[in-house]
Amino acid sequence: MLARVRIVGSGLIGTSIGLALVQSGIQVEMVDSDSANQALAMDLIGGAQVSDPELVIFAVPSSRLPLIIRDEFELNPNSTFMDVGSVKNDVVLEVKTVSGLSTRFVPTHPMAGREIGGAGAARADLFQGRSWIVTPSADLKAESRHIVNELIDLLGATSIELTPRDHDRAVAKISHMPQIAASLLAKQLIGTPPEWMELAGQGLRDTTRIAGSDESLWKEIIYSNREELRSLLINLQNDLHAMINSLDNPAQIAELIASGRTGKSLIPGKHGGKAREYSYLPIVIDDKPGQLGAIFNECAAMDVNVEDLGIEHSPGQLSALITLALSQADAEKLSNHLSSIGWNVHPIRK
Repeated sequence: MLARVRIVGSGLIGTSIGLALVQSGIQVEMVDSDSANQALAMDLIGGAQVSDPELVIFAVPSSRLPLIIRDEFELNPNSTFMDVGSVKNDVVLEVKTVSGLSTRFVPTHPMAGREIGGAGAARADLFQGRSWIVTPSADLKAESRHIVNELIDLLGATSIELTPRDHDRAVAKISHMPQIAASLLAKQLIGTPPEWMELAGQGLRDTTRIAGSDESLWKEIIYSNREELRSLLINLQNDLHAMINSLDNPAQIAELIASGRTGKSLIPGKHGGKAREYSYLPIVIDDKPGQLGAIFNECAAMDVNVEDLGIEHSPGQLSALITLALSQADAEKLSNHLSSIGWNVHPIRK
């Protein structure tokens, strides 16, 4: 049973792990090269100094691993070690340079995060229901594998095993490319007149949400995975050129837009399951307190499960449009119910 953990790095991921472990009754020590960050993380989790930790977690950028990995191995020779970085191939190569470490080191990557970083943004539930990738070496000790699996289970995540190369190729496409695309799209907004920005709707907010991410973190990630990203960025560049060359050809424009819809359909639904086709119920509500709460009370009364929610509201407008994503049966049931009690419900969309 895991009892003592040392976490090196007190940012969002490290502190979130610490919070979750402390809630499970595990002793946790937070360590950071920045004393202020360390103090904040320790205060947040209520941690204390730990001796002979069973597990040492490296929650630092991969570029810092070579500076600390040997010292931690010498300090805790009987511990299991794991990292939680976003790129794995370089980590594996570094571990191989330390004699005996690969049998006790598990490269991992929790597929969780937020667009804001630091200990102050940490959440104990950050990993609930998320995938947690592990890329173990062939000579990893069974005891170390068990300890890491226990940690992942405690944090409510699901372990998925990949090779380091497959991991880096996968995250380049499903994590790193979206960050680059969002950041570059948001960059185009610089210099936009404020009155134009007042027109921004949910589409712009959705596509630029992660553009608020920490550049000091992402420069490390992108640089570390540059070889996998290079070909993907060239593909994106080719698609941008294709769109530019299609601007005078509506049929080609439609083909490019449709291919994006095809790609979107491949994204799994909730809990990693097959993507579901939802029905969308538009409802116009008054811009006043309690309207959303009242809608959700009616959903609960009708035993309707809301899968997603969109809100469109312009400054100065006295009403707002909310769109509920529901199963077809729930959409029809809720539409009939809300209409019967006076809500401004519009036709269901597919």
